Amino acid sequence: MAVISCRSTATPTMRRLGLNSYLVPVLLIWAVSATAEENKTDDDRSSPVVPNVGIGCSLKRKTGEVEAETFVAREHFKEDITPTAQVRISWLGATFVRRFAVTVETAGNRCLRTYTLKKPSKDNEIIGELSIPDETKLADIWRLLRRQPNGESGALQSNSAPNILFVRDAMGAPGVVDVLWAGAGWEIGASPIGKQRRWPPGTRVFFH
Repeated sequence: MAVISCRSTATPTMRRLGLNSYLVPVLLIWAVSATAEENKTDDDRSSPVVPNVGIGCSLKRKTGEVEAETFVAREHFKEDITPTAQVRISWLGATFVRRFAVTVETAGNRCLRTYTLKKPSKDNEIIGELSIPDETKLADIWRLLRRQPNGESGALQSNSAPNILFVRDAMGAPGVVDVLWAGAGWEIGASPIGKQRRWPPGTRVFFH
Protein backbone atom coordinates (compact mmCIF):
# COMPACT_ATOMS: atom_id res chain seq x y z
CA MET A 1 0.00 0.00 0.00
CA ALA A 2 1.32 3.40 -1.00
CA VAL A 3 1.17 6.40 1.28
CA ILE A 4 0.73 9.86 -0.31
CA SER A 5 1.38 13.09 1.58
CA CYS A 6 -0.80 16.08 0.58
CA ARG A 7 -0.28 19.70 1.64
CA SER A 8 -3.40 21.81 2.03
CA THR A 9 -3.08 25.45 0.91
CA ALA A 10 -5.49 26.48 3.66
CA THR A 11 -3.63 24.92 6.61
CA PRO A 12 -0.12 23.61 7.17
CA THR A 13 -1.44 20.29 8.52
CA MET A 14 0.03 17.24 6.84
CA ARG A 15 -2.50 14.54 6.09
CA ARG A 16 -1.58 11.00 5.31
CA LEU A 17 -3.99 9.27 2.99
CA GLY A 18 -3.93 5.57 2.54
CA LEU A 19 -4.76 4.86 -1.11
CA ASN A 20 -4.29 1.83 -3.23
CA SER A 21 -1.84 2.70 -5.98
CA TYR A 22 -4.23 1.55 -8.67
CA LEU A 23 -6.79 4.19 -7.59
CA VAL A 24 -4.46 7.13 -8.29
CA PRO A 25 -4.74 7.05 -12.12
CA VAL A 26 -8.52 6.63 -11.84
CA LEU A 27 -8.84 9.68 -9.60
CA LEU A 28 -6.60 11.74 -11.86
CA ILE A 29 -8.64 10.86 -14.96
CA TRP A 30 -11.89 11.68 -13.14
CA ALA A 31 -10.53 15.06 -12.00
CA VAL A 32 -9.38 16.04 -15.50
CA SER A 33 -12.71 14.96 -17.03
CA ALA A 34 -14.72 16.88 -14.44
CA THR A 35 -12.66 20.04 -15.01
CA ALA A 36 -13.05 19.81 -18.78
CA GLU A 37 -16.81 19.33 -18.47
CA GLU A 38 -17.07 22.28 -16.09
CA ASN A 39 -15.14 24.52 -18.48
CA LYS A 40 -17.29 23.40 -21.40
CA THR A 41 -20.47 24.27 -19.51
CA ASP A 42 -19.16 27.72 -18.60
CA ASP A 43 -18.15 28.41 -22.20
CA ASP A 44 -21.53 27.34 -23.56
CA ARG A 45 -23.29 29.78 -21.25
CA SER A 46 -20.93 32.65 -21.88
CA SER A 47 -21.58 35.74 -23.96
CA PRO A 48 -20.58 35.57 -27.65
CA VAL A 49 -18.59 38.77 -27.31
CA VAL A 50 -15.87 40.04 -25.03
CA PRO A 51 -15.04 43.73 -24.51
CA ASN A 52 -11.98 44.78 -26.43
CA VAL A 53 -9.47 47.31 -25.19
CA GLY A 54 -11.42 50.57 -25.11
CA ILE A 55 -10.48 52.92 -27.90
CA GLY A 56 -12.55 55.78 -26.52
CA CYS A 57 -13.51 58.33 -29.12
CA SER A 58 -11.50 56.79 -31.94
CA LEU A 59 -12.93 59.24 -34.45
CA LYS A 60 -12.24 62.42 -32.53
CA ARG A 61 -11.34 65.12 -35.01
CA LYS A 62 -7.64 65.89 -35.19
CA THR A 63 -6.25 69.41 -34.95
CA GLY A 64 -6.60 71.13 -38.31
CA GLU A 65 -8.83 68.39 -39.72
CA VAL A 66 -11.72 69.85 -41.72
CA GLU A 67 -14.90 67.86 -42.13
CA ALA A 68 -17.43 68.41 -44.91
CA GLU A 69 -21.10 68.87 -44.01
CA THR A 70 -22.07 65.92 -46.20
CA PHE A 71 -20.33 62.65 -47.00
CA VAL A 72 -20.76 61.28 -50.52
CA ALA A 73 -19.68 57.65 -50.31
CA ARG A 74 -18.84 57.09 -53.99
CA GLU A 75 -16.33 59.95 -53.90
CA HIS A 76 -14.30 58.11 -51.27
CA PHE A 77 -14.80 54.36 -51.59
CA LYS A 78 -12.93 53.48 -54.78
CA GLU A 79 -10.75 50.53 -55.74
CA ASP A 80 -7.25 51.99 -55.85
CA ILE A 81 -3.96 50.52 -54.64
CA THR A 82 -1.64 53.04 -56.26
CA PRO A 83 0.89 54.94 -54.11
CA THR A 84 -1.23 58.11 -54.39
CA ALA A 85 -4.46 56.52 -53.11
CA GLN A 86 -5.95 58.16 -50.02
CA VAL A 87 -6.78 54.67 -48.81
CA ARG A 88 -5.55 51.52 -50.50
CA ILE A 89 -8.72 49.60 -51.37
CA SER A 90 -8.14 46.44 -53.38
CA TRP A 91 -11.73 45.21 -53.60
CA LEU A 92 -15.30 46.49 -53.19
CA GLY A 93 -18.08 43.91 -53.05
CA ALA A 94 -20.99 44.12 -55.50
CA THR A 95 -23.54 44.54 -52.70
CA PHE A 96 -21.51 47.34 -51.14
CA VAL A 97 -21.24 49.17 -54.47
CA ARG A 98 -24.94 48.75 -55.25
CA ARG A 99 -26.46 49.47 -51.85
CA PHE A 100 -23.93 51.58 -49.95
CA ALA A 101 -21.59 53.43 -52.30
CA VAL A 102 -24.52 55.53 -53.55
CA THR A 103 -25.21 56.83 -50.03
CA VAL A 104 -25.02 60.52 -49.11
CA GLU A 105 -24.81 61.15 -45.36
CA THR A 106 -24.77 64.08 -43.00
CA ALA A 107 -21.29 64.04 -41.52
CA GLY A 108 -20.68 64.08 -37.78
CA ASN A 109 -17.95 63.55 -35.21
CA ARG A 110 -18.95 60.43 -33.32
CA CYS A 111 -17.26 58.00 -30.97
CA LEU A 112 -17.11 54.26 -31.47
CA ARG A 113 -16.80 51.34 -29.09
CA THR A 114 -15.31 47.98 -30.02
CA TYR A 115 -15.98 44.41 -28.96
CA THR A 116 -14.36 41.20 -30.11
CA LEU A 117 -16.26 37.99 -30.81
CA LYS A 118 -15.05 35.00 -28.84
CA LYS A 119 -17.19 32.43 -30.64
CA PRO A 120 -18.97 32.21 -34.03
CA SER A 121 -21.97 34.56 -34.04
CA LYS A 122 -24.70 35.73 -36.42
CA ASP A 123 -25.62 39.38 -36.98
CA ASN A 124 -28.80 39.23 -34.91
CA GLU A 125 -27.00 37.50 -32.05
CA ILE A 126 -24.41 40.28 -31.95
CA ILE A 127 -27.03 43.02 -32.11
CA GLY A 128 -29.07 41.36 -29.36
CA GLU A 129 -26.05 40.88 -27.11
CA LEU A 130 -24.71 44.43 -27.47
CA SER A 131 -28.11 46.16 -27.69
CA ILE A 132 -26.72 48.34 -30.48
CA PRO A 133 -28.84 51.52 -30.33
CA ASP A 134 -27.61 53.29 -33.44
CA GLU A 135 -25.94 52.25 -36.66
CA THR A 136 -22.54 53.52 -37.63
CA LYS A 137 -22.13 55.55 -40.81
CA LEU A 138 -20.02 55.12 -43.90
CA ALA A 139 -18.31 58.37 -42.90
CA ASP A 140 -17.25 56.62 -39.67
CA ILE A 141 -15.73 53.77 -41.66
CA TRP A 142 -13.91 56.16 -43.97
CA ARG A 143 -12.35 58.09 -41.09
CA LEU A 144 -11.13 54.83 -39.58
CA LEU A 145 -9.62 53.85 -42.92
CA ARG A 146 -7.98 57.26 -43.34
CA ARG A 147 -6.07 56.64 -40.12
CA GLN A 148 -4.79 53.30 -41.48
CA PRO A 149 -4.62 53.82 -45.27
CA ASN A 150 -1.90 51.22 -45.83
CA GLY A 151 -2.91 48.66 -43.24
CA GLU A 152 -1.06 50.25 -40.34
CA SER A 153 -1.86 49.26 -36.75
CA GLY A 154 -4.84 51.04 -35.26
CA ALA A 155 -8.46 50.63 -34.25
CA LEU A 156 -9.19 48.50 -37.31
CA GLN A 157 -7.63 45.05 -37.26
CA SER A 158 -5.11 44.62 -40.05
CA ASN A 159 -4.18 40.99 -39.36
CA SER A 160 -6.66 39.45 -41.83
CA ALA A 161 -9.38 39.23 -39.12
CA PRO A 162 -12.69 40.92 -40.04
CA ASN A 163 -13.93 44.27 -38.76
CA ILE A 164 -17.70 44.69 -38.98
CA LEU A 165 -20.00 47.69 -38.63
CA PHE A 166 -23.79 47.90 -38.84
CA VAL A 167 -24.79 50.57 -41.37
CA ARG A 168 -27.98 51.62 -43.18
CA ASP A 169 -27.83 51.57 -46.95
CA ALA A 170 -29.03 54.28 -49.35
CA MET A 171 -32.64 53.07 -48.97
CA GLY A 172 -32.45 53.07 -45.17
CA ALA A 173 -32.32 49.28 -44.83
CA PRO A 174 -29.92 47.96 -42.17
CA GLY A 175 -26.92 45.95 -43.29
CA VAL A 176 -23.50 44.88 -42.10
CA VAL A 177 -20.30 46.15 -43.71
CA ASP A 178 -17.14 44.08 -43.28
CA VAL A 179 -13.66 45.55 -43.66
CA LEU A 180 -10.65 43.28 -44.04
CA TRP A 181 -6.97 43.98 -44.68
CA ALA A 182 -5.83 41.66 -47.49
CA GLY A 183 -2.19 42.64 -47.87
CA ALA A 184 -2.46 44.62 -51.09
CA GLY A 185 -5.23 46.78 -49.71
CA TRP A 186 -8.53 46.86 -47.82
CA GLU A 187 -11.39 44.64 -48.94
CA ILE A 188 -14.87 45.99 -48.18
CA GLY A 189 -18.03 43.92 -48.49
CA ALA A 190 -21.61 44.17 -47.31
CA SER A 191 -24.62 41.93 -46.70
CA PRO A 192 -28.18 42.23 -45.35
CA ILE A 193 -28.70 41.65 -41.64
CA GLY A 194 -30.31 38.33 -40.87
CA LYS A 195 -28.32 36.06 -43.18
CA GLN A 196 -27.18 32.74 -41.74
CA ARG A 197 -23.51 33.69 -42.00
CA ARG A 198 -21.58 33.38 -38.74
CA TRP A 199 -18.71 35.76 -38.07
CA PRO A 200 -15.64 33.90 -36.77
CA PRO A 201 -14.04 34.35 -33.34
CA GLY A 202 -11.69 37.33 -33.35
CA THR A 203 -14.02 39.49 -35.45
CA ARG A 204 -14.00 43.07 -34.15
CA VAL A 205 -17.38 44.82 -33.89
CA PHE A 206 -17.60 48.62 -34.03
CA PHE A 207 -20.70 50.41 -32.78
CA HIS A 208 -21.93 53.55 -31.01
